[in-house]
Amino acid sequence: MTEVFRGRERVDYREPVELRDDQPMKHEIGNRTYIVADVEPLDVDGVRTVEVGSALWLLGFLALLPFYGELQEHGRVWWLWACLAGFGLGLFGLEYCRRRRKARAERDSVPGAADDAPHDGPADA
Repeated sequence: MTEVFRGRERVDYREPVELRDDQPMKHEIGNRTYIVADVEPLDVDGVRTVEVGSALWLLGFLALLPFYGELQEHGRVWWLWACLAGFGLGLFGLEYCRRRRKARAERDSVPGAADDAPHDGPADA
């Protein structure tokens, strides 16, 4: 039996936890237990996300364009220009994500280079 003190309460663990490969990881935070599924991380490069975001900014710009007169009367023309700026910055972001995806694909295609190169994720501890 292992006694662990958390704050003022005493927690008794009567059975030791078996660590097996097929057992999911458990995290106990406070009085809650979280089970983490053993899944592979998604390979997300951000291209599709930036494409959708840029398209939505363009759609917003085009939707507001017929109301230019009303926007100008109420001092809200900046809404139109904010949508245009969002679309323009999205194009820069799209080019960045595409170059990053290409560079990662080239790095992964060279055998042994992926082990030496720094990776984009958090450091393995």
